[in-house]
Amino acid sequence: MTTNMITVHQGQKLSDVRHVIVESNIHHVPVVDGKKLVGLISFTDLMKLNVVISGADERTIDSIVDQQFTIQEIMTTKLTTVKNTHSIREASEILAESNFHSLPVINEQEEVVGIVTMTDLIKYFNSQY
Repeated sequence: MTTNMITVHQGQKLSDVRHVIVESNIHHVPVVDGKKLVGLISFTDLMKLNVVISGADERTIDSIVDQQFTIQEIMTTKLTTVKNTHSIREASEILAESNFHSLPVINEQEEVVGIVTMTDLIKYFNSQY
């Protein structure tokens, strides 16, 4: 599980999420309200946006994205999560049977405390052999 993850707040601009994903080279960003998990935005979600900007600079792209979309419109809110008390096996079974590549980890108060990605599982299993 990655515990030093980057999160965004649902009131932030969508361009903030785009910058986080690009600059941090990550693919999944939990969306929080305070510390409570309320959604998730993936690199794929951003790629689905119908924004065609040929030759535009970063500022123009950000401006257009922020004018057309909000985090709440783009984020996935029907999330499958695991509790921080679940085992690696349980997390890997959920990911193996699903059509997504990350699994937010929450505590008893439904606060996001980490995220398990397919990459995390591959690294873990590789370290075992």
